[in-house]
Amino acid sequence: MSKPGNYSTRPTEPASSGALATWARWVAYHSWRVLGGSFLAIVIFVAIAIAAAGEFSDAFTIPGVESQRAFDLLRERFPQQSGDSATIVFQTEGDALITDAEIKTRIAVLLTEITALPRVVGITSPFDATYQISEDGRTAYATVNYDAPSGEVKLAEIDLLIDATVAASGSGLIVEPGGQIVAQAEQEPPGQSELIGLAAAAIILFIAFGSVVAMGLPLLTAIVGLAIGFMGVLIAARFIDIATFTPAFASMIGIGVGIDYALFVVTRFREGLADGLEPREATIRALDTAGRAVIFAGGVVVISMLGLIAIGIPFVSAIGIAAAIVVAAAIVVAITILPAMLSLIGRRIDKWSFHLRKAGTREQGAPFGLRLAKAIQRAPLAYALVSTAFLVLLAIPLVDIKLGFPDAGANPKSMHTRQAYDLLTEGFGPGFNAGFLIAVEGDGALDPAQLTALTSAVGQVPGVVQVTDAVLNDAGDTAVITVVPSTGANDDATHDLVKTLRSETIPSVLGGTTTRAYVGGVAAIFIDMSDRLLKRTPIVFVVVIGLSFLLLTAVFRSPVIALKAALMNLLSIAASFGVTLAVFQWGWGKSLIGLEETQPIAAFMPMFLFAILFGLSMDYEVFLLSRIREAWVHGRTTSEAVAEGLTVTARVITAAAAIMVCVFFSFVLVNDPITKQFGFGLGIAILIDATIVRLVLVPATMELLGDWNWWFPSWLDRRVPHMNIEGTTKPSAPEIEPIMQPAV
Repeated sequence: MSKPGNYSTRPTEPASSGALATWARWVAYHSWRVLGGSFLAIVIFVAIAIAAAGEFSDAFTIPGVESQRAFDLLRERFPQQSGDSATIVFQTEGDALITDAEIKTRIAVLLTEITALPRVVGITSPFDATYQISEDGRTAYATVNYDAPSGEVKLAEIDLLIDATVAASGSGLIVEPGGQIVAQAEQEPPGQSELIGLAAAAIILFIAFGSVVAMGLPLLTAIVGLAIGFMGVLIAARFIDIATFTPAFASMIGIGVGIDYALFVVTRFREGLADGLEPREATIRALDTAGRAVIFAGGVVVISMLGLIAIGIPFVSAIGIAAAIVVAAAIVVAITILPAMLSLIGRRIDKWSFHLRKAGTREQGAPFGLRLAKAIQRAPLAYALVSTAFLVLLAIPLVDIKLGFPDAGANPKSMHTRQAYDLLTEGFGPGFNAGFLIAVEGDGALDPAQLTALTSAVGQVPGVVQVTDAVLNDAGDTAVITVVPSTGANDDATHDLVKTLRSETIPSVLGGTTTRAYVGGVAAIFIDMSDRLLKRTPIVFVVVIGLSFLLLTAVFRSPVIALKAALMNLLSIAASFGVTLAVFQWGWGKSLIGLEETQPIAAFMPMFLFAILFGLSMDYEVFLLSRIREAWVHGRTTSEAVAEGLTVTARVITAAAAIMVCVFFSFVLVNDPITKQFGFGLGIAILIDATIVRLVLVPATMELLGDWNWWFPSWLDRRVPHMNIEGTTKPSAPEIEPIMQPAV
């Protein structure tokens, strides 16, 4: 392949490092001041966060869609219907029936007790409506309405309900509580998965560094960064609705990137010591080189997280904002507190070391990265084709993707919500747990004849097995009709039913009148969310990929590298989606991760994982390419630069990826099906990206492209701002032998 006509100028002298180099020197020589100032700033920030902290809320809104209008209408005119509810399920054993006198008495006593519980505003007994008793007479349910969403009901208040039902169960009657209110109480307390992830990270760091001190620094700074990030999330919760499960996702991201960023800085510091630098100078080099990569890589992650705002679903946007906050906190800690501590610790970084190789020596013999680079550069086309084919193979399951929302049927069988779900499915059919509602509003009092006609028309639609009579509010201007389909919430037939009701049934009855009706509920929310995601997907792709492409082009002075990075990230993400689908939707190896039932991929999962994974994938891309470009800028040929970059980063990228994989996979241990999906999807994506893509596909394609990697039109070079990522220090690395390669 011929050389390009224009390529990025290889500076004869490193560009001025600017503010970061000045900051690096100041930190190295004023470490105690930096630590003292950081401590004071953290104390002030924590005080502000405590004073201004908002509360987490599980309010789920999709502005502008019909299901949201239904909810808003009920909240405004029918508040007793807008709060969440609990479902108390009863099933008799043996030949007994729900209508037997003894059973009726026991149920009535329990419901009377529940009526007196805090925040309970009403109960619909199974004996108040015949449709709440199954056809065989053995299963029934009562609906307990609360005055607020589940997130606003205290756990202690929910425990009172659970305790009462558990006490009433037995002696021929099974009683199980379910519904959103109970699901809130069954969420696992935060912290358990985080501790497992940190323990795994500590082991990997100890193996990588062989020193207790070197191991402890990344862990300590990651925890500090996560704590700061959480304070920021608490402040953000005052202004936006942030879901209660957000801390779990923020922990995944915060711990992973916090440890990784610290790992790269500490590794570069130890390299400086190995080259004979004094601790302060080693700190300056680490911050002026690895620190730059951390800032740029973290910046891409933040951009990706904030790209979720373009989806237009507030709770997804809030998760993206929270993740961006914890990533930003990790970056700040990595370039302030961490280098200050490194400068003070100095060569004591290897204290309590059990490693044969100290910080002041280099590994003897050919490192793993160099051996891998030589193997790839001997046959780059073969490695590129095989690795690409493997990624495509992993992505094949995506052709069968089915989006939905994991419900209580995906919970472990030991949970009350799962047992209640199964009892209701057994007694009333699979569609019972997918019930939705129709909210009807009028300018004045609703016409009873009109409501009867609407109820009758809905009941005649194929796929509807049950329709309740319209329930009016006190003013008589709003009504609620509950509809039970014959199929589950994630079934295509249920989605078609909702669309039929909206486009045909309701207009045929209410068309030409001032009365309006909105279909809401779980199935309707799925449809509305899917439609919103479909419309906003191109926007998110443009925002995330476009901004990342521009940033990488400016940093590496190469649109070729930026485009290649974007394409490889998309391929890596597709492969990880395919594996996630095979496990959760197809059930391949589900028992290995504690999954009892297959489940659909959550509707918002692909877009959310795309934004997160695109950002995190860029982490390793930036760390690898920054070392390659650094070697190229300082005089290496492209082949030598690729080999050198892989030599000095293979070990640290492997360790960093192993840490992040362990952190993410630790969340697979939780019971919540959505958290389990996120943990597995993120973990498998990092595993694929840091091995197949960064260690094989990237060096293979760069070897094939040769000098085209650095192609940069001169007119564009003059217009794009220069962003120095290689620092001012000429790298010192193991001597790389020239590698013979076929002409390309």
